[in-house]
Amino acid sequence: MRKSYGLDAVLFDYGGVLTNPVRHSIEAWLAADGIEPASFSRTLRRWLSRDAEEGTPIHRLETGELTAAEFDALLAAELTSVDQRPVEPTGMLSRLFAGMRPEPVMFALAEELRGLGIRVGLLSNSWGNTYPRERIDALFEPVVISGEVGLRKPHRQIFDLALQRLDLPASRVLFVDDAEPNVLGARAVGLQALQHADPASTRAALAALIPGVTAHPTGAENS
Repeated sequence: MRKSYGLDAVLFDYGGVLTNPVRHSIEAWLAADGIEPASFSRTLRRWLSRDAEEGTPIHRLETGELTAAEFDALLAAELTSVDQRPVEPTGMLSRLFAGMRPEPVMFALAEELRGLGIRVGLLSNSWGNTYPRERIDALFEPVVISGEVGLRKPHRQIFDLALQRLDLPASRVLFVDDAEPNVLGARAVGLQALQHADPASTRAALAALIPGVTAHPTGAENS
């Protein structure tokens, strides 16, 4: 029989948690496309801040109501280039996420948790980006992606759906995300929640919660 650790499952966000920081990819895209960073930051705040009205283009992208191409056009219209040329919308999201890569240290952590009998799942807001589905589907269960289910974090309904698929009470599940609003949304539903800053601190936090998780595995710094 599996041991009880006080937690039965850990739900991971994808971008910025199971990958390198998304901001690094965004910074590279802004530089490569010659986009004025302030124009992107301004648009992001208006469409994604806590006080943004419901139904912004980002919200509709995350729930699958907008296609990537439709969003590209809306975003390009809000941006300015450093040389004042029109911003090219075609393939914008693909370029924005081009530098995002799976983080091997975090995937190793998920595998370690599963080896200890802790279930691991994925709960991600999608921006029309692709996921390494073969790798994800082999490791995580459930896999809940906003654009596939028509729901988005930090709304309660998507957390309820993930819990329903886990068939577990919220108090037995830990949610890991790098965005504070999503962490707060998870806590409001009753999940335990951890805000991810970097792989080392997240692993250390899980090691403090779950016996058997190695806080500093040999060779992790070289992974």
